[in-house]
Amino acid sequence: MDTLFIHEKAEVQTSFIGNGTQVWQYSIILKGAKIGSNCNINAHCFIENDVVVGNNVTIKCGVQLWDGIVIGDDVFIGPNATFTNNPYPRSKVYPEEVTKTIIKNRASIGANATILCGIEIGQNAMIGAGSVVTKNVPDNELWYGNPARSYGFVVTER
Repeated sequence: MDTLFIHEKAEVQTSFIGNGTQVWQYSIILKGAKIGSNCNINAHCFIENDVVVGNNVTIKCGVQLWDGIVIGDDVFIGPNATFTNNPYPRSKVYPEEVTKTIIKNRASIGANATILCGIEIGQNAMIGAGSVVTKNVPDNELWYGNPARSYGFVVTER
């Protein structure tokens, strides 16, 4: 039987967290976040309030998910991948504008990739390590580089 595991040194404020999910040490998940079942949230992650994480998602160490990010099912997010949520960030003197970013089912994002806000990464897409993604990535495509661009297709066996 699946059970929820939250490491004693993690801070999980949300009650919207699915069965079988594991949250490791020094991770913080805020009250409004919604986390699916059978996820693995590694150490030193931060998940803000207006974030949705699907089922069977792996989030490796050092990832921060800011308000407005939606992660589909079966997604892999590599260590230290970086997301943004404001196209024009400024000090708190200015009103904050949050822009949605959507990562669709079965996408994979490599270590240390940077994903700018307001884009969509398609189903089964793969983003190479260290890439800077500045525009939408279609389904089943392999993107890498700075700025990231398409270099081929991802073959899926489903």
